[in-house]
Amino acid sequence: MADFGLREYIEQEGKLLIVTPSFDFDSFDSLAISMLNQLGATVVEKQWDADIHSWLVDFEGCRMLLKGEHYSESMWLEALDISASKEEFDFLAGLFRRGF
Repeated sequence: MADFGLREYIEQEGKLLIVTPSFDFDSFDSLAISMLNQLGATVVEKQWDADIHSWLVDFEGCRMLLKGEHYSESMWLEALDISASKEEFDFLAGLFRRGF
């Protein structure tokens, strides 16, 4: 079974809602790094608040946010520029749809 999959692709908002294994605030880092490594994406900057991680990520020159909220165990990617990121998000949606 794949660790990561697609929960929903909200194309008009530039969001990919991701299916992940269970995680909490402390285990988010290792889970997110594992996923990003498999995608060939890199972390540019990390930020976190009491209940949410917000990372600036680079995927093939496309900058996006990876967000993780541990109470709901939700993880998603958000486009910084929806129209400029459409090709990358369509591609990522296909990868997550197949699971990895």
